[in-house]
Amino acid sequence: MNDIPQVTPDELRQRLAAGEDLLLIDVREDDEVATGMIPGARHIPMGQIPQHSGELPADTGIIFICRSGARSQRVCEYLQQFGIQASNLSGGMLEWNETQEA
Repeated sequence: MNDIPQVTPDELRQRLAAGEDLLLIDVREDDEVATGMIPGARHIPMGQIPQHSGELPADTGIIFICRSGARSQRVCEYLQQFGIQASNLSGGMLEWNETQEA
C-alpha cells in the first residue's frame, strides 16, 4: 500500500493553472487551517475522513494535504482499501508555502 502517487507543490500549481478538475482536501486540524489553505481546498480533518469517505468520487483527481505530507499520506493509504485512488501533496503545506513565488 506504499504506492501512493506524490504530487509536488510545483506540479499542483501547474495542474491548477491548467484548469485540471481536482478535489483538494486539507486534513489538518482547525487551528492549522486557520493559518491558511490552498485556494479551493475543502477542509475535512483527518479524524473525520471515515465519515466522509462515501462522499469522495472514485473518478476525480483527489489530492490530500496536511502540514508535512505524513497525515495526508496515511489518509491516502486508508482510502486505497476502499478503491479510492488519491494523491498526496509531498511536503504538505510546509513545502507549498516554502516554494511560493515571491
